[in-house]
Amino acid sequence: MTASLGREGPEVTASLGRRALAEAVGSAALVAVVVGSGIQATELSQDVGVQLLANSLATVFGLGVLILLLGPVSGAHFNPVVTLAAWFTGRRADDGLTARDAAAYVPAQIAGAVAGAVLADAMFGKPLVQWSTHDRSAGHLLLGETVATAGLVLLIFGLPRAGRAHFTPIAVASYIGAAYWFTSSTSFANPAVTIGRTVTNTFAGIAPSSAAPFIAAQVVGAAAGLALLTALFGRPTRVRTDSRTSVRADARAVHDGPDLTAPTLP
Repeated sequence: MTASLGREGPEVTASLGRRALAEAVGSAALVAVVVGSGIQATELSQDVGVQLLANSLATVFGLGVLILLLGPVSGAHFNPVVTLAAWFTGRRADDGLTARDAAAYVPAQIAGAVAGAVLADAMFGKPLVQWSTHDRSAGHLLLGETVATAGLVLLIFGLPRAGRAHFTPIAVASYIGAAYWFTSSTSFANPAVTIGRTVTNTFAGIAPSSAAPFIAAQVVGAAAGLALLTALFGRPTRVRTDSRTSVRADARAVHDGPDLTAPTLP
């Protein structure tokens, strides 16, 4: 799930510690929403379709709010594959995510996700840590995770290339809500969330034995998403600053296609 990759406002000056904290808090809140709404849904209805609808709607609204709130601080990744993709695509840029940033973000995301699951269980009087018995090891579920993650990565990194970065909060939340229903796996699309959901034996849980294959599928999906990004938009390139325009040296242009440029970074 998620990432705005926004670089506005406080993010320009936020320390790495503050950004890592934002990633931990955002990941915790996201998993608390996913797990908590799943518990609530199962307590209010025995209809699995209604349960999934309630769970997906809560996730859509919660994710959108979290991206809007924390995007200006850390970029609102809340997802290790998004963080690693951001590092990989921006590793040659002066203002791109550094390896040091990624090394701080990923553990924060995982710790936050586990804390969020524990918090959700605590709010509903469940055992704080109880390994999930919800097996999700079937091959078609792994294919669903690959597709879900590929689409998420393509969306997150494609929107800025198309000049639509300002739509990221609503677009990412909407995509995750749709992917709940059109993928067989209900779209985890996030290694940190997957790990967090192993410690809760509730509606949203996943058995620890199923987590590693899910994460492997997510990594494959992220690579596929980046490959599709290049195929559709071309490789980003640095352009010269022109005093007659507002284009800066760190802007990225789309090649081999329509004349589109990513938004100028502040």
